[in-house]
Amino acid sequence: MEYSLPKTAYVAGREYSIRSDYRAILDICVALVDPELTGEERAEVMLRIFYPDFEDIPADAYQEAIEQCIWFINCGSDERNQRPAPKLMDWEQDFKYIVAPINRVIGTEIRELKYLHWWTFISAYYEIGDCLFAQIVRIRLLKAKGKPLDKADREWYQNNRDLVDIKTPFTEAENAVIDAWLGKK
Repeated sequence: MEYSLPKTAYVAGREYSIRSDYRAILDICVALVDPELTGEERAEVMLRIFYPDFEDIPADAYQEAIEQCIWFINCGSDERNQRPAPKLMDWEQDFKYIVAPINRVIGTEIRELKYLHWWTFISAYYEIGDCLFAQIVRIRLLKAKGKPLDKADREWYQNNRDLVDIKTPFTEAENAVIDAWLGKK
């Protein structure tokens, strides 16, 4: 069992400070799905956000540094789900629906806190219970599994499509093509 909240990581036998606040990790999560970045750029952004002293990490230890970051993001778990799963949430798109129930669980407005450890944030996230965000995820799951929505769910979905449908991020080039198709240029 892990009783402490880590604020450092060991890479290549050396201890490095990490940014353990939930905001830094959410920034990493957003960068990891940015269609404008290559895989290498995503890895560099991850490392630069996570390690304040990124420049001090030897280049041959970057893979280990990435693995330590992923371990931290996974709240100390080395387990990796190998089965592909439907995308049921998007940190950037859904944050405004996640923050209120997390506030309720923690008992304060988390955006006002100067610091909230990622693991504490995730613990609260796991306990959000019945709320708007849970409804959004439930409808996404039903749709992803191809299950029919009952009448009430269908009506709710039709009235709240903008909340449920995960927006697909496009590169600038893809947006230009879409704009051209739509006659916006």
